[in-house]
Amino acid sequence: EYDGERNAEGERHGHGRARLPNGDTYDGQYENGFRSGQGIYRFKNGAYYTGEYLQNKKHGKGIFFYPDGSKYEGGWVDDRRHGYGVYTYANGDTYSGEWFNHNRHGQGTYVYKDTGSKYVGGWANGIQEGQAELIHLNHRFKGRFLRGNPVGRGKYIFDIGCEQHGEYIQAKQDKGEEEEEEEEEDEPSLLVEPKWKASEITKLTFWTPHGENPPSPREASLVTAEAAAAEAVEERAEASVTEEEEKPPIAGLF
Repeated sequence: EYDGERNAEGERHGHGRARLPNGDTYDGQYENGFRSGQGIYRFKNGAYYTGEYLQNKKHGKGIFFYPDGSKYEGGWVDDRRHGYGVYTYANGDTYSGEWFNHNRHGQGTYVYKDTGSKYVGGWANGIQEGQAELIHLNHRFKGRFLRGNPVGRGKYIFDIGCEQHGEYIQAKQDKGEEEEEEEEEDEPSLLVEPKWKASEITKLTFWTPHGENPPSPREASLVTAEAAAAEAVEERAEASVTEEEEKPPIAGLF
């Protein structure tokens, strides 16, 4: 059913209201028979979209309210989330940043409502990847992520005024002899969560792994002078790293 303006050819053109055969409704602008311009599309399941359309597809700026209570507000291209947008999830988590082809992609910030932690950094096809900072209540981690897990060198920065440097090492999962015999040669090895291996504790430094230069040798020598005293601090700090922190800080959050 359609109630609204039409052009000389009889096509829907201008403002109109329509009820689709599946029970959905649309109230907004048309152009030559297509939904184009501002409009509100209400789905039979309770979801609805308010924003811009182009030839029947969400395109431009708009807000989509999902049936589970989540919401996306931002850019759309060809009916998919694209550009900058903010997604509020049903559990209260939020993501604000870049989107590409319906996925979190580029630079963005994900905030976990339950813990208050947040991930600030790169994304690729919806997964945490690239240089990033994972910020917790009393400490944070700076380093690189790959396929949702921290990888390689990085550092933990504690509010007590020190840093723990080290690296995440990817280990292969142990297998029994029978499993090893049955495993085909071209089958990829099963991987387990990367483990944090601490190397040293230093005072706070004012550089990050985001392309800036590390401290000069003279600045580094100032830290070396405190190495002896830091050994005792290191033992206590390593002991204070909980079992959760020894695993990838984001493990289990997705």
